[in-house]
Amino acid sequence: MKRQNGFSMTELMVVVAIVAIVLGLGVPSFRYVTNANRLSAEVNGLLGDLMFARGEAIKQGLPVLVCTSADSATCAGTTTWEAGWITCVDTNANNTCGSLLRVQKSFVSSKDTLRPDATSNASRISFGREGFATGIAAGATFTLHDSTSNSTWTRCLQITVVGMMTATNHVSNAACI
Repeated sequence: MKRQNGFSMTELMVVVAIVAIVLGLGVPSFRYVTNANRLSAEVNGLLGDLMFARGEAIKQGLPVLVCTSADSATCAGTTTWEAGWITCVDTNANNTCGSLLRVQKSFVSSKDTLRPDATSNASRISFGREGFATGIAAGATFTLHDSTSNSTWTRCLQITVVGMMTATNHVSNAACI
């Protein structure tokens, strides 16, 4: 009797079961990785631009402003940082943009929110030639939420008046500290 090439039904069902188990374990992990990377990139975008602004203010000896902007050219005066922001030199020291240095467009995921705490209500942060932050009385804390508002995905960005900045993962149900 000649043996036929191929798979038996039992072998095929075992392979399908193994693939289903691997996918069942892998897909939730993949979602965690993609969400964590997206949120880290968004909060690090603001952190990087704030650090850049501080460095430029010290280097140029002029105030450098980071503010919310919907049109990528002028300050919007809102606290919706997820809509985008600009970094510019404040040549007249009057909290308006002179020469534009950087532009950050709105977030890819339009459901993510990046907002300052209620006490600072910061729509703009300016760094003076000494590197100190102005426009935030006692510092500011920005909270980044994804669309689910699950604390697992929440990121916090803290800025002090001396210009120190820290980005952290949210660790409890309390507000960012």
